[in-house]
Amino acid sequence: MTWTRYIDGYCERLEPGLWAEPVNAVTNLAFLVAAVVAWTRPGMASLPLARALAAVLFLIGIGSGLFHTVAQAWSAMADVLPILGFILIYIYAANRHYLGLPGWQSGVGVVLFFPYAAAVGYAIGALLPPAVAGSSAYISVWLLIALYGVFLLRPLPDVGRGLLIGAVILGLSITARILDVPLCGAWPLGTHFLWHILNAVMLAWMIEVYRRHRLAEGRTGR
Repeated sequence: MTWTRYIDGYCERLEPGLWAEPVNAVTNLAFLVAAVVAWTRPGMASLPLARALAAVLFLIGIGSGLFHTVAQAWSAMADVLPILGFILIYIYAANRHYLGLPGWQSGVGVVLFFPYAAAVGYAIGALLPPAVAGSSAYISVWLLIALYGVFLLRPLPDVGRGLLIGAVILGLSITARILDVPLCGAWPLGTHFLWHILNAVMLAWMIEVYRRHRLAEGRTGR
């Protein structure tokens, strides 16, 4: 891989340059604001996994900001890796504290995400058009959140509803990501900036669902 290879994948970008995607770049501030809000919520200091999620959310804003300004292969990795980190930490937290699994089983669940995402990605690539297939990794996350939400509706109704709300927000976010290039002729600004804003809201909400559950567990002595 050539780490300085130029990447032009979004409607707003018409040429190389740090400020070729001003709206996509600026809207990454939503991740930073969401991270600060999540970090400062009551009780967060006693929840290391929740704090880790908030810190990674901040890194998502930094990485995505780099990608939408520098637009090279290395900054694409800076964009993607924090997102993957957030997903893996949240899966562990969900397995450990929503499902009540031991630590080692929660870790196995994290590892199983990779073949799961690959299988979903393969199915989407085989059945759906390329515009949708390009977001297959995120669609696999959307499906996983929805499955957890449905499964937890009875044993943990507040968590189940919270996760389903998160799935709805992520679904809207993915839709904005998918429509960015197809709508480019009619809307030159693109819709990718909505992906940033909605994702920031969704990720902060997912942290909030976890925070509320953990604090409720403490109050009930679980």
